[in-house]
Formats: sequence, structure tokens, C-alpha cells
Amino acid sequence: MGTVAEHAAEEVLDSDHHAGSHSEEPEEHGREWLRVAFVALVIALVWWGIVPRYRGIDFLALAGILIGGFPIFQEAFADLLKGRMTMELSMTIALAAASLIGEFFTALLITVFVLVAEIIEGMTVGRGRGAIRQLLDLLPQTVEVRSDGRVGQRGLAEVRVGDIVLVRPGGHIPVDGAVVSGHSFVDQANITGESLPVEKIPGARVFAGTMNQSGVLEIQADKIGHDTAFGRIIELVERAERSRAPIEKIADRLAGYLVYFALACAALTFWITRDARSTISVIVVAGACGIAAGTPLAILGAIGRAAQKGLIIKGGRYLEGLSNVNIVVLDKTGTVTLGTPEVKEVDAEPGIDPNEVLRVAASAERFSEHPLGRAIVKKAAEWSLGQSEPEEFEYLPGKGIVCRVDGARTVVGTRALMEAEGILVPASDTATHESSEVLVAAGGRFLGAIGIVDVVRKEAASAMRELKEMRCRTVLLTGDRKEIAGAIARELGVSEVQSELLPEEKVEWVRSLRLQGNYVVMLGDGINDAPALLEADVGVAMGSGTDVARESASAVLLGNDLLRFTEVLKIARRCRNIIYANFVGTLAVDGVGVLLAAFGMLNPVFAALIHVSSELLFIGNSARLLPGLTRSGD
Repeated sequence: MGTVAEHAAEEVLDSDHHAGSHSEEPEEHGREWLRVAFVALVIALVWWGIVPRYRGIDFLALAGILIGGFPIFQEAFADLLKGRMTMELSMTIALAAASLIGEFFTALLITVFVLVAEIIEGMTVGRGRGAIRQLLDLLPQTVEVRSDGRVGQRGLAEVRVGDIVLVRPGGHIPVDGAVVSGHSFVDQANITGESLPVEKIPGARVFAGTMNQSGVLEIQADKIGHDTAFGRIIELVERAERSRAPIEKIADRLAGYLVYFALACAALTFWITRDARSTISVIVVAGACGIAAGTPLAILGAIGRAAQKGLIIKGGRYLEGLSNVNIVVLDKTGTVTLGTPEVKEVDAEPGIDPNEVLRVAASAERFSEHPLGRAIVKKAAEWSLGQSEPEEFEYLPGKGIVCRVDGARTVVGTRALMEAEGILVPASDTATHESSEVLVAAGGRFLGAIGIVDVVRKEAASAMRELKEMRCRTVLLTGDRKEIAGAIARELGVSEVQSELLPEEKVEWVRSLRLQGNYVVMLGDGINDAPALLEADVGVAMGSGTDVARESASAVLLGNDLLRFTEVLKIARRCRNIIYANFVGTLAVDGVGVLLAAFGMLNPVFAALIHVSSELLFIGNSARLLPGLTRSGD
């Protein structure tokens, strides 16, 4: 028992397998149901005594046992060659023992119970793999391609980089690429996590697996198949489903121990009672099918549900790690903040119009690529301030800009730059220490300061509250100034903050937290976060982060919504609790069942009924995690 689920996570889910899976599984289930029907017919014929026994042997029943139980015997033999003690092996022993003492009818009933349980188990696991199939259904199998001025149909596998693909309203985009013509809105929530459709005009990027909502788009393909963002997501989920979590190995060992326990109890029962029926009942009732089948099924379901929520987990062991986390370490820029600075305030000198301070600064920063400069230019545009063309422009890395605006020598930058230019800056006229300051001077006179802050993600504070409710300690690690980091930590309610850290110092902090016996999850987005992501027990990269961060991480958060991360933590903990409940339930059922069987209070048929019922109960408990089996938002 448990064969289908035990090997589900190990099965290679390549494209050929996907292509035939829809047709192969119903056909396979059909053969199994025919096997069940055959055994059921034999049971009826044996019950009615249609075929008499010959020298005490019911050959019809024996044929039903051999043909019906063939999958069980085949798996038992394979496990025996590998030196594995499984429920298939103990069930084979029970069927053989029942047949030897002439309990053919009992053996037939046990066989049909086991076969039905295997089919239900296989169908449930197949439902678990449905998350991948739902993703694959987002790609059209035929594509319209424009070539030599004509539009023709091609199979998806025939599309090449550089082809112009036509996507009509309501169609799914098959490639990553750039819009070359057309105007539309595209729902790309399953790739970027954005809740609203995104407007697409010529030059805009689009992603495979997203849906075109309104107008017709012509897209030049630059990535196809496994190279697309969609393809990489599928590959990650498939790889995760094939991986094994440490708790699965524990489940396998416990299953083996329980089989040894059942056989030992059976031997003891026969030695004491000399009752073959009670001995067979002990073997049949005890088993670890609920553990062996339920554990990988719960992990399969949790990984699929996490993918639906927007967190791609790269393996079962990382899912298990998320269930154990007690410290969440967060980078600041790009993780709890958007990484897009905005002007917070303009502090002008007495007699100076704040609009003039911002206008002069925006004029000087007009052609700057610095994030703070772009924030100033953006704010000036929002205030509808006209900007002048800067002359004699000079950019001083780490200090600022010196140029001429409207003929006046203009300096925009740090206090050190002001001092180097001989401009007196009153101590009271600096921007707040909780923001980055850009000082502005023109014609040798200090005009004022502009305070710029990084915008905190709107859901970040709610996410921190949920983490606190889950008894997770939150730590903010950043290379930013102490005052800025402290202000953001207070705004979000973070438990602890460490500022002005170099990348290697972030690694040391994560390592020290782990050495204290904590289970640490690190969230980050930049190249400088990659070493810390690798050092953490589980590293989670923001979807908008760098390729280096995503490759280094154990999981990738699509769309950057921190509340999705907290939802997946809840899913991981729920998965762990379900697995533990199956552990305890299996041990309880086995313990009570063995005692009842040993004292002759269970015959083999009732023992089989209890065994199968408990297995299906624990499989059903695990199946609650499968995507689509509960209401959205569960």
C-alpha cells in the first residue's frame, strides 16, 4: 500500500510525460477497475459455490487472488530485492497465509479492499499533479505566426526566436518577447503577481502564460519554451515535486519499523494462541500506509498550493524548513521597500520658495541616472515645475553634481560637496536624518535641502504583524544609515534592526542567528543579498530581484507581495501539522488494532476493513492541502 504516493514525488515529469498523462491515467485507472470487477465477480461465484473445491483447494478463488493481487505481489517482490520492508510485503505474507489455511474468501475480500484503496490513492495523487497540468494548459498548442506578410498556424514547438506571434483578445501569450504592434491590457498575475491587468504598447515586455484581454498584439519572440519565465517556473515546481523532504525519509523509516512490528506481533500471537486467523488479522490490521502515502501527498499538495499563492519552492526540504522557521531576516531596499526613492519634503531657506529649490535641483539632475536624481525630476514634474537645460555639467561620484542653471553655478549633492565648494550650510537646515538628504545651492548661496525616502511596500506592515502572530521574530538587515533603517523598522514593527552592514556582515548575522539554534529564513532581492540567502536555512528571493538572487535562493516570491510569503508560511505549518497528525493516528490505529486482533476480537476481513479505512482517512487528511480541493483563500 502507498506505492503510488510513495513514488509520486520521485517521478520525472518531462514534457513527453505531460503530453500523454491526460490519456494514460484514465486508461490505467480503467485497467485497475477491471481488475477490481474481476475479483468482485470471483467473490460472488465463490460465495454462491458455483465452482466446487478440488481436494480442499478453491482454484477459482486462488486465480482471483493471484490475478487481482498481482500488482501487490509485483511490488512486494521488487521491495524484497531492494531490501525494503513495506506494506506490500506484509500484505503478500497475509494473503499467502490465508490461502494456506483455506481462507480463500477472506483473502479475496482483502485483495479487493487493497485494490480499491490503491486506485483511490492513485487518483488523489493524480489530483496533486494537477497544479502542473493547470499551468501547462495556460500555453496554447497552436500559435498564429506572421511570416512574409501572411499569418499562418504553427505548433507551439515550431515557434522560433525572432518569430512574430499574433495573439488575439482572450488568448494566452505563448512566448516571452516585446510587443511590435498593437495595444491591449494583459493579465500577468501568474508571472509577476500584479493584481490588475497591465497596459501593453509597442516596446512593452510580455510573458508566456499570461492572457491578452482586449486588443490584438503582435509580439516578437525572444525566449521560447523552457527559457521563458513561465517555463522556468514550471521547471522549478516540477523539480520541487520530485525532491524529498527529510520528513519523508523519516516516514519511510517509520513505515518499515511498523511492518517489522506487525510481523513480530503476528509471530508472538501465533506462538501464544496457535490461532492462524488471529495471526493473519494482526498482519493485516497493522501498517503504515497512512504515513507512507499521506506524507508525500501532503508535501505535493503544499508545494502546489504555495505555487498558486505565488511562492515557487525549489524542493520539499525547503518546504519543511519554512514550517520550522522562527526568525525571518529581511533586506530593506527592494524587499520591505519598493526600491524607488520619492521626495518626502523640501526644506527651503528663509525667503526662498520651496518650488524654486526643487526646480533648480531638478534642472541640475535632468540628465542624471542616479535614483535620487530621478526622484527629484519626477517630483518636479508632478508639481508642474519648468526645468532649465543644465550647462557645464559635471558629475562627481558619491558627492553630487556641479553645473550651471540659468547662468548660475549650481551645486546639488552632499554636505561634503558643499564644503568643497565653499558653501556654508546651516546645521538647522538639513533634511531629517530619517531620509536621504540632497542639498541645493546656486550662485554661491545655499537654497535648501530635499529629503528623499524609499517607499515602504503597502502590505509590509500587515505582513510583519502576521509574522509576529505566528511567533516569528523579524530582523531587518541593511546597508543604509542607522536613522533611516530605524525609522522603517519602527514604521513596520520589526523586532530588531541592524544597519550600515556590508554584504559579508549580513552573512555573519545570519550565521550567528543559526548558531544560536534558530531556524532562519532570509528574504532579499539584490546581488549583495545572494551570500546571505545561501547562508540561511531557507533563502527567499523577491521576484523583481536580480538573477543572482533568484538562483541563490531556495524559493522565489512572484510579484513581491510579502503577504503571500506569510500565507505560504501558514501552508507549510499546516502541512507539518497534517503529517504529524497522520503519524499519531497511524500509531494509534495500529496499536489498538493489533491488540484487538491478537485477542481474537478481529477477523481478517474486519482487520482489512480497518486497515483500508484508516489509510483512506489519512490520505484524505493530506488531500486537504491539494490545490482546488478547498475554497480559495484557505
